[in-house]
Formats: sequence, C-alpha cells, structure tokens
Amino acid sequence: MKRREFLAASGAAALSGIWHPAAAQTTTVRQGYQTNMWGMPTYYLLRSGALEKQGIKYEEFAVPSGNITMQQMVGRQVDLGTYAGPSFILGHARGQLVAIAQIEEVGKTVRVMARKELNIKRIEDLRGKKIANQTGSSIAQVFVDQIAPKAGLKKADWQEVRMNVNDMVAAMAAKTVDAMINVEPYNVIAEADGIATTIMNYWDVDRMPVFMAATPEFVEKNPNAVVSYLKAWLAVADDFKNNKKKVSDTIYAFYTSKGYKMSPEAFGKAVDAIDVNPGFPPQVSKYMQEQAGVLLREKKIKEMPDWKKALRPEFMQRARA
Repeated sequence: MKRREFLAASGAAALSGIWHPAAAQTTTVRQGYQTNMWGMPTYYLLRSGALEKQGIKYEEFAVPSGNITMQQMVGRQVDLGTYAGPSFILGHARGQLVAIAQIEEVGKTVRVMARKELNIKRIEDLRGKKIANQTGSSIAQVFVDQIAPKAGLKKADWQEVRMNVNDMVAAMAAKTVDAMINVEPYNVIAEADGIATTIMNYWDVDRMPVFMAATPEFVEKNPNAVVSYLKAWLAVADDFKNNKKKVSDTIYAFYTSKGYKMSPEAFGKAVDAIDVNPGFPPQVSKYMQEQAGVLLREKKIKEMPDWKKALRPEFMQRARA
C-alpha cells in the first residue's frame, strides 16, 4: 500500500518490521502513532534506526489522532502509543493501560484558530459559532471542560462539528466551520495560506505532556524489551536536540509525501513547537491528578486512578542507568 493510500485510510495497517541480527531473541512492538505533529517523534523513532540498534522489531499503526490509538490499545490491537494526559486517563480506566514515560510536551502545537475574515480575537467571541473538534481527543477534552467554561461558554453556546484534525483546514477554507481546535502542522498550513488566525495556544493553559502508554500485558511479558525501547527513545531525544536538520528533513518528507504543501520555514516552526525529553518529571503526578479530577467532575471516569499502577517510572529509571 502506498503511503498516500495508507494515510487516507487512517488505518491500522502494519507497514514494516526490522530486526537486529545479533539479538538472540527479539520482541515485536506494535507501535501506534498519530499523523499530526504529536506523533512525529514516534515516526522519527521508527525511521531513525534506534530500535534496530536495540534489537527490537516493530509494526507501525498510523491514525489521525492519539485517542484512536488509545482505543486500539484498549482493544489490544496495538501495544504502545502516545497521547496526552486526558486520553491516557481514559485508557487506563477502560483498559488498564500504563504510562512508561512522558515523551514530549506539545502545548505550543495546539491552537484555537478562527477564519481570518471573522476577525475573532477571544474565546468568548466563539459564541454561536461552528467549531471543528476531534471529539474524544485530549485537546477536545481540554477545550470543552476547561477553556470554554473559563470564557463563559457552555456546551450549548457553540456548535461542535466533529471531524479529524487532518480535515479541519479544508473545512475552514470551505467556510463550513468558523473555527477549529487543531494541532501542528495543520495550524501553520492554515496560517501560511491566509485561512485562519490564532485566538490562543494551549501552552498558556496546559503544557500538554504526551505519554508513551503500553498495555499491561505487554509490560508484564516484556520488561527488558520495554527498557531497551526506552533507551532507543533517549537516543532519539538526543537527535531532536543535536541533529535538528536530520529530524526536520525526515518529518518534512513524511508530510510532503502525503501531498501537503508548506515551506520548510513554516514547517520548521511546527517542529520547534515540540519539546522532546523522555522521562518522568516530578510534576507529572500532580498534573495527572488535576486532569483526572476534571474527568471525574465531568463524570467521564468513575474513580480516581491508582497512580502506582497507572504510572510506571521504573522502566525509564533502568533505561537511564
């Protein structure tokens, strides 16, 4: 299947596997990732050769948004995948998924944007407007549960138009929606083409840590492979800091191969908005407690997670040793 067909299908099609010939035993990782900018560090991981050096085989499953990867993992179709805190908490509640690392912070990649000609400057000015939103995603949860209410907007005050993030720019251009809650690189495309302007980005509200989640069965059966996998992530993080051109060229090629048109300069802004730093920062527990509190208040989960079961920092500790 060609890449263009693969993305259009938004599929869970396995593309390839690699293996390390010196490894006596290898583990196959079914890796999920989203095709927006949040998933591009994972895409780069798969193209970097870092997993090969650790003796890990992989199959890749690409979808438009991380909440779809979460659903695949709950259904045990995928072993590993990245998404933000709210989606992870829902995945833990529904499928006992565990977080093995915080991979990145992506608050700067998320924006609320409105059609340029509407000249909308504030969230409260979205009253009565049609807003494109990928229902069920973490960015959707934050907007609905936190950003809109803070601006005095109830759910009945605006019209949600459900669609995938990769369809939103076209909808804005066609004027079928007035605003969108979207991620990079789609925001820089809309901005560069004069379609939309920014009302706010999420960094002001939420730095949006993105977690690498795993199914409990995979972690239980393959603890050593999880450590090797995270060692590969540490190598990738070094590339994001010290080999930025290689990273940017790899990701840029992904989007241009799908037919997206943007200048390397505009694309560079999208890549720079990601902070890749795998680990388990001290503030993670407090942040996740706050996010779970919002979901509990909104009755999207039934109880507060047991964080000792949900967050598993011991694998990253071993990877760094």
